[in-house]
Amino acid sequence: MRSLEIVGFKRANLGKKNAQELRRDAMVPCVLYGGAEQVHFHVPMIMFRELVYSPNVYEARISIDGTTHRAVLQDYQMHPVSEVLLHADFLELQEGKEVKMDVPVKFVGTSPGVMAGGTLVTKLRKLKVKALPEALPDFVEVNISELELGKSIKVGKVEAQGYRILTDRLAPVATVTIPRALKSQMEEEKKGKK
Repeated sequence: MRSLEIVGFKRANLGKKNAQELRRDAMVPCVLYGGAEQVHFHVPMIMFRELVYSPNVYEARISIDGTTHRAVLQDYQMHPVSEVLLHADFLELQEGKEVKMDVPVKFVGTSPGVMAGGTLVTKLRKLKVKALPEALPDFVEVNISELELGKSIKVGKVEAQGYRILTDRLAPVATVTIPRALKSQMEEEKKGKK
């Protein structure tokens, strides 16, 4: 898993008024939990660019007043109109303790259905996995080399190495749809064979 350095500053005051003041100063109020104690801190908004606006999964190495914590971004809230980051929750990583996380899907192989003129439609961009911090993958590989026209690949067919996939096994990850023109061409060929 890729890592990212973040420098945070402990919050002296908690509450709505203090959080609003921090946001006005381009700071994001944050909380770190899952360790020995909860830590409330704030981080400059610019530090979240790679963490939030990227499909990749990062381990954040958060330095707060000289202490470094290993964590993953668990949740964040954005303003519904201005899309300004309002708050972020981090889960502290601990040796031997499993973590649940959404990990991006990466397709490998060439689908025969796409080669025949179909369109690959992604149904799930991320899968929820559970693993030890050192076994968390950067992405979940989904092999589409046997995906035919009109067929789907389900979560249950995805191979997991060193982690467990928690997403519903029957949920489709990707489908190869048949375009209208190809569908009518296939129907014409069927009629011609009769």
